[in-house]
Amino acid sequence: MSRLMPASGSASGHAGRPSGRAPDQIRKVSIEPGFAHHAEGSVLIRMGGTEVLCAASVEPRVPPFLRNQGLGWVTAEYGMLPRATHTRGSREAAKGKQSGRTQEIQRLIGRSLRAVVDRKALGEMTITLDCDVLNADGGTRCASITGAWVALNLALARLVRQKVIAAVPLTGQVAAISCGLVGSWGAATAVADLDYDEDSAAIADANFVLTQGGGIVEIQATAEQAPFNDVQFGDLMRLARLGTETLFAAQREAVARALEAPAT
Repeated sequence: MSRLMPASGSASGHAGRPSGRAPDQIRKVSIEPGFAHHAEGSVLIRMGGTEVLCAASVEPRVPPFLRNQGLGWVTAEYGMLPRATHTRGSREAAKGKQSGRTQEIQRLIGRSLRAVVDRKALGEMTITLDCDVLNADGGTRCASITGAWVALNLALARLVRQKVIAAVPLTGQVAAISCGLVGSWGAATAVADLDYDEDSAAIADANFVLTQGGGIVEIQATAEQAPFNDVQFGDLMRLARLGTETLFAAQREAVARALEAPAT
């Protein structure tokens, strides 16, 4: 299991945040590989009170729009258990349709992963990342992306061992983190890795999907009360860069630990 404390921030905490964390201090990260025993690759990722099971499944086919093009496909599905939140949410399967939020998040996860996959090297197969939220305390989409990259990496490594593909067709790492402006508007503070208490009261919040090489895959930023400015956005971006460096290290450690483990 990978367990990393934040690389930056004061361990003594900060009085301005409900959790006592310093502005640049992310929550404790834990990535446990192999949690879903039957999946080609899986992890249980914990970021503070948020826990997401990410499982990769491989199919030897692609969607109809990709047939005979020599390209693979990476996609995702996302869901929350009924009691992942403070009150019970209805199962979307019982409603007969997914919410707009669910569809938006799973498309984001899929886009984020495809940004770092050489789909030609993957060949005509589909890898689906199922991201199921067991407990939600803010940042579930970000935890899903970060954990799904590890699950995908492990699934691809398995395909290499099985001689299905020659090498792991990843072009880099991708991880995601939420940052936001909290406090009063006249004295807003930029903070990293919002938990539920902060997210629900933030002046502005943003989700950053970044690559280990410094690339930007996607940024979702919203002003909840009043517009924020370039300087404040720069503060959020700086915190996102710092936070994802910690997440990239956690990802690498989790993959290394899983690949070093005896085969079962």
